[in-house]
Amino acid sequence: QVQLVESGGGLVQAGGSLRLSCAASGRTFSGYVMGWFRQAPGKEREFVAAMVWSGAWTTYADSVKGRFIISRDNAKNTVYLQMNSLKPEDTAVYSCAARYGGYTAYERAWDYWGQGTQVTVSS
Repeated sequence: QVQLVESGGGLVQAGGSLRLSCAASGRTFSGYVMGWFRQAPGKEREFVAAMVWSGAWTTYADSVKGRFIISRDNAKNTVYLQMNSLKPEDTAVYSCAARYGGYTAYERAWDYWGQGTQVTVSS
């Protein structure tokens, strides 16, 4: 059974940094795209960043480009989201997701989801 477990969320001041982790288990993820989405209160879930498991390709939402970095540690089967220069508008529940095949920002096309971790950025 595939499991994605996020951790690393918390409260941080604007301008600060956080690193989210997504521990993946239950299968090998070669051939998968791994992604991060977020959902702010009262808003729809939106795409944040994605990468192929090999690490050869990454993509980011315009709102986080240059501030966030997605990466993975093969030995730990873990995907990370390094978030720098955080803004209050980054406040949301961040969820890790996995999809076999190509990338899409359409969330319903993703196969597996974690439970989410709260990130709160104070001004």
